Amino acid sequence: MPPLPPPSPTRRLALYTLVVCLLAVAAAVVSFVQGSWLGIVWVLLAGLSSNMTWYYVKRGKTARGGSVTG
Repeated sequence: MPPLPPPSPTRRLALYTLVVCLLAVAAAVVSFVQGSWLGIVWVLLAGLSSNMTWYYVKRGKTARGGSVTG
């Protein structure tokens, strides 16, 4: 089995922003369950990191020469 090629920087950034998004969603849920309005900040951070994830995914696809729809 051939070794996997190293991930590109855009793929790595997309993975990091996805992890931040998932952690922000978890923090928002915990905040709202505890009755804290601080969860709104976590929701906003989740939205921002989600948009960044999509940006880096699309950027990586266009860099590889793949077609991007949408």
